[in-house]
Amino acid sequence: MDADVPGTVLKRERTRDAVLELIESRSPGDAIPSERALCSLLGVSRPTVRAAVDELVAAGLLVREHGRGMFVAPAKITQELVAGDRSLTVPQAAGAWSSRLLEFTTLQAGARVGRKLRMSPAAEIVYVARLRLVDGAPMAIEHLHIRAALVPGLSAQELESGDLYEHLRTTHDVHVHEAVQAIEPTVVTRAEAKLLDVPELSPALLFERLTSDTAGRPVEYVHSLYRGDRYRIVSRLALGPAAEFAPDREGHHPGIPPGDFAHGDAITSSTRGDIQAGA
Repeated sequence: MDADVPGTVLKRERTRDAVLELIESRSPGDAIPSERALCSLLGVSRPTVRAAVDELVAAGLLVREHGRGMFVAPAKITQELVAGDRSLTVPQAAGAWSSRLLEFTTLQAGARVGRKLRMSPAAEIVYVARLRLVDGAPMAIEHLHIRAALVPGLSAQELESGDLYEHLRTTHDVHVHEAVQAIEPTVVTRAEAKLLDVPELSPALLFERLTSDTAGRPVEYVHSLYRGDRYRIVSRLALGPAAEFAPDREGHHPGIPPGDFAHGDAITSSTRGDIQAGA
């Protein structure tokens, strides 16, 4: 067994790096050599190759197709976290984003959502569940909770097309200003896996966001589940003073649908272990 051989950890790491180099030299959808061919190419055993390949499949960089082989996975949607003390407008993300409405109803807030939105548990909210897609492929499931009193007449059509926050601003005179957001790893349930077209218990990123308006009033509480194999977060840290800020890179803010906040309303972001209502 490889585990009994001195230097096994280093050997597996080098094997992984070699396979990763093959992936990076190809385009999404391109085939890579079989495990048998990789053993011959790299001069390592089958268990070593399989361990490296399994890791890269779990990381969402490789796709195994039974009877066909291994292929480079679709490119991940990469989003950047910026410093929390900077205000920003959010640019469009790569790819064509769209929504499919799963549920749309008005109901009582309940205790937990009521605390988030600083309202009575008996007060009404608009609850929306929608599937977010990129170039037609499912990327995330979003659950929106919006104060019903702020959005009289809000329609399903407003939530399936266009920019939600633009609709809030132009149709309902609600100007969002700030969002406090938390991110944590999780796995998908069987029902979520079916919607996202991934195996049950696949890794995912859970976003929780509380959005407030210019008066500091909570407007919306959202929790979203993003595919872990297609979505990643990159942090850019300021480690010292600079003459000027570097320009924001392309990509929408993590957990916030592309286009939202993109028409002049500023948003500041910070990640916390828990979202506190009114923060």
